[in-house]
Amino acid sequence: MKKILILLSLVFASALQAQEWQPSFNDAVSKAKEENKPIVLVFSGSDWCAPCIRLKKHIFDSDEFKAYASEHYVLYNADFPRKKQNQLPEPLMATNKSLIERYNPKGYFPLVVVLDKNEKVLGETGFVARSTPEKYIATLNKFIK
Repeated sequence: MKKILILLSLVFASALQAQEWQPSFNDAVSKAKEENKPIVLVFSGSDWCAPCIRLKKHIFDSDEFKAYASEHYVLYNADFPRKKQNQLPEPLMATNKSLIERYNPKGYFPLVVVLDKNEKVLGETGFVARSTPEKYIATLNKFIK
């Protein structure tokens, strides 16, 4: 019984720490306005772009980034997978295509665009080799302040 309680408390604690990637860009904008937070818009190729995969693994999936992001950012991933089994539903893909036309017309991957709650671009960055979650957060925060 004690092991079950410990496991449940760990699951609950990690759920509280997890950053929440919004299911749609409209949801991200609504949440940003509601909570007065910037939007971190990530353009990625989750199944083909090696720097995108490394950025996710080393930065976005880190405990440090998850904890900080859940309190300070609204996150949206505009993904462009290539493998057939990873294809997105057509409405979501259409939204991501409109976002790439608006915020990433040169098609850079990965590209991380920081927007204010009114969708104005505050700054952009990408994958930075040998960066740490703390350094990456500092880079994103430079655009906000």
